[in-house]
Amino acid sequence: MTMSDPIADMLTRIRNAKMRFHPTVSMPTSKVKVAVADVLKAEGYIEDYQVIPEKPQAVLQIKMKYVGGRRDRRAVITGLERVSRPGRRVYVGKGKIPWVLSGMGVAIITTSKGIMTGQQARREGVGGEVLCRIW
Repeated sequence: MTMSDPIADMLTRIRNAKMRFHPTVSMPTSKVKVAVADVLKAEGYIEDYQVIPEKPQAVLQIKMKYVGGRRDRRAVITGLERVSRPGRRVYVGKGKIPWVLSGMGVAIITTSKGIMTGQQARREGVGGEVLCRIW
């Protein structure tokens, strides 16, 4: 079955795994999903990810990150929000890159130089499509 918005599916799977405190979450892989997972790992929102080669399509497995003890455990990711959708693309210039919770969160942007955080895009001086916001 084809999916109209695979990035929204990825974020929903992560959100659902976070709410039930699952240690890992699996999904069909793509280059964009791997790049988003790489940004999440670099920013410290997930522990790790790996691409497992399977037939007919490889699987992206993300290891979730939690803090606290067994009773007061909570997820590092507080919220995820898809910004640009297939029906409404949101593009920003280098001067209009959004701040997420005054810098406490991260905006993931796809640019001509690859997928990166909003802060990296500001440093590089490039704009692009705002994929999602994570805090």
